[in-house]
Amino acid sequence: MAKSRSRRDNNLRRHLAYIAARMMAEDGVADYATAKLKAARQAGLGDANLLPDNQEIEEALREYQGLYQKDEQPAHLRRLREVAVRVMREFDEFRPALVGSVLSGTAGQFSDVNLQLFTDDPKALTIFLLNRRLRFEEGSRRVSRGGRLDEVPQISLEFEDVTVTLTVLDPDDERSSPRVKGDASEAPQRARLPEVEALLAR
Repeated sequence: MAKSRSRRDNNLRRHLAYIAARMMAEDGVADYATAKLKAARQAGLGDANLLPDNQEIEEALREYQGLYQKDEQPAHLRRLREVAVRVMREFDEFRPALVGSVLSGTAGQFSDVNLQLFTDDPKALTIFLLNRRLRFEEGSRRVSRGGRLDEVPQISLEFEDVTVTLTVLDPDDERSSPRVKGDASEAPQRARLPEVEALLAR
């Protein structure tokens, strides 16, 4: 009986992961948390313990893209990584690092380029943007630091018709790697410019 229930629960988790992956690939749902909650509502699930984790959704997303988007997704991913490289070169003084789906390889048609910048003077970044006459929007997002949630600046801009999201962190954050709320992985990886260039050279 217990084995049967466990198998049924695992099948349900896989089913929910697949629904969430399809929403991210086809409907533009931006983050894993939103996708899994929407998938649960669609399936009529009330038990949060049966929700798939982010890794399960990412695996389902890779599978979905491999089956249904195998022609367009790799080309789109390459284009986003090329944009990431150009932006990272432009913002070199702020020690940019690529994170998110463009790094992990699951970026799709609705994905933006997510970069982390590191500076102890966010105003210097604003002046940098103004001097280059780049149109941008300022906002904020929450990051987890040592068990607490902090608001940090976030900037959104269009670069070669691609949305680029810049999360502005303190230099100390380079060592502690705070988790940005809503990111795909529990401990998001970062890639510096040489690493992203190496991805493109493969």
